[in-house]
Amino acid sequence: MNKTQKMITAALLTALVALATMAFQVPVPATKGYINLGDTVIFIAALLLGPKYGAVAGGIGSALADLLSPYAVWAPFTLVIKGLEGFIVGYIFYKMFAARESVKAKAVSMMAGGLWMAVGYFGAGIILYGIPAALVELPGNMFQAAGSAVLALPVVEVLVRVLSARNIQ
Repeated sequence: MNKTQKMITAALLTALVALATMAFQVPVPATKGYINLGDTVIFIAALLLGPKYGAVAGGIGSALADLLSPYAVWAPFTLVIKGLEGFIVGYIFYKMFAARESVKAKAVSMMAGGLWMAVGYFGAGIILYGIPAALVELPGNMFQAAGSAVLALPVVEVLVRVLSARNIQ
C-alpha cells in the first residue's frame, strides 16, 4: 500500500471507529461512560496500517464519537487512551513480531493494547469520578477489549488475504 492509499484507508477507518463507537453504546452509569465496539476497528486499523495510523484512527475516531455523543467529558482522555491503544497494537505487531501472519502475534498485540485501554480508562475514571466508580467500569472495559479482539481477528485475516490477492498491501 503506498502512502496515499494508507492515508485514505486511515481516514476511512477513523470514520469507521467513530461510527462503530456510536452505533453500539452500553452506558455505565457509575462513570457516565459506555462500552462500545470501536476497539474492533482500532485493532483492524493498527494491524493493517501500523502504529502511526492506528493511533490516528483510534484517538481521533474515538474522541470524535465522544464529542458527538453525550460523553464529551471523556473526549480528552479518549484521544490519548485510544490513540495510544492503536499505537501499542501496531507497534507490538510490526516491531516485535517477525511472523506477522501469525494469529498469536495479532492476539498478543490486541491484548496489550486492550489492557492499556482498560488501565487508561480506569485512571481517567478515578480522576473524574473516584475509585469506586472506576472499579465498576474496569470489567466492562476488559470485556470490550477481549470481544473486540475476537471480532477484529477474522476481519483482519480476510482483509489481508483480499489485499494480498489484489496486490494492494
